[in-house]
Amino acid sequence: MKFSLKDRLLSFRHAFAGLGILVATQHNFRIHLTAAILVCALGLALRLTIHEWLWIAMCIVFVMVTEAANSAIESLGNAITREPNEHIRVAKDIAAAMVLIASIAAAGIGMVILVPKVWNLI
Repeated sequence: MKFSLKDRLLSFRHAFAGLGILVATQHNFRIHLTAAILVCALGLALRLTIHEWLWIAMCIVFVMVTEAANSAIESLGNAITREPNEHIRVAKDIAAAMVLIASIAAAGIGMVILVPKVWNLI
C-alpha cells in the first residue's frame, strides 16, 4: 500500500474520537484530567522549573495512558461477554492495578516536587 499523508492525517480522527469517548464516558478519566489541571495550575503558581515540569508532565501522561488502556481492556472484556469469566476478571483487575500503580507513583513524585514549595510559602 502506498503511503498517503492525507490518509495518515485522517487516521487521527480515530485517536481524537477515542479521546472524546474517554472524556465523555469514563468517570475516572475525568477525575484524573481534573487532577492534572489542578496540578498544572499549582505548578504555574509555584513557578516550577523546566525539570520539575518534565516530571509532572510524565506523571500526568503515565496516568492518562494507563487509564485509557484500562478503559480499553474493560470495554473489550464487556464486548466479549457479560457473563462471569475468570480470565476477563483477571485482565480487568490487572488493568485497574496498572492505573493504581501509576497514580501512586504520580502522587509520590508530585508530593516530592510540590510539597516543599508549598511548605516554603507557609
